[in-house]
Amino acid sequence: MKDMKPSFLFLAAGFEEVEALTAVDVLRRAGMNVQTVSITSALQVTGAHGITVNADLIYDNTLFDDPEWLILPGGMPGATNLYEFGPLQGLLRTQAESANGRIAAICAAPAVVLGQLGLLKGEKATCYPGFEKYLEGATVVDSPVVISNKFVLGNGPANALSWALTIVDEAMGEPVAAQVADGMLYFPSTENRMVNYFG
Repeated sequence: MKDMKPSFLFLAAGFEEVEALTAVDVLRRAGMNVQTVSITSALQVTGAHGITVNADLIYDNTLFDDPEWLILPGGMPGATNLYEFGPLQGLLRTQAESANGRIAAICAAPAVVLGQLGLLKGEKATCYPGFEKYLEGATVVDSPVVISNKFVLGNGPANALSWALTIVDEAMGEPVAAQVADGMLYFPSTENRMVNYFG
């Protein structure tokens, strides 16, 4: 397994718990170096449904040196809180302009955060229904998961597992994604499994 650069998943008050925790769980199963980052002044961050999570890091105390992935769960007002956090805006712009850095977002986050920052202009994109108006300049695709150049985007909580496995597929390759998916009993059968879920 290749040596992975660090990846970071950002937690703001009101984040969607299913999306955040599914992504961290799946990426760690795959062996990816992913850490959760609170954008608040405390490690404890409470999600949209009252679940409090202890983040690994606090944003203001963290150096983001050439990260592999920046990952944004959705949820409201979590996505709005992510967008309104100025330092994260700058980090996302730097990542989008970097040679190899990738960005993943799901639910409201592709639109409310990336769309409003203008990072999805010319890209294919999906998001939670009703937020499409923020996807300025993007081609909106009605799909659970969309891959477009640097971006892996998902549309909502029910598809968090597909979205997270797609990140693994992009980062580690199809065999690793398939192994993680198999271990979680994701596939109904082994026939054409990657075509069904990643093709």
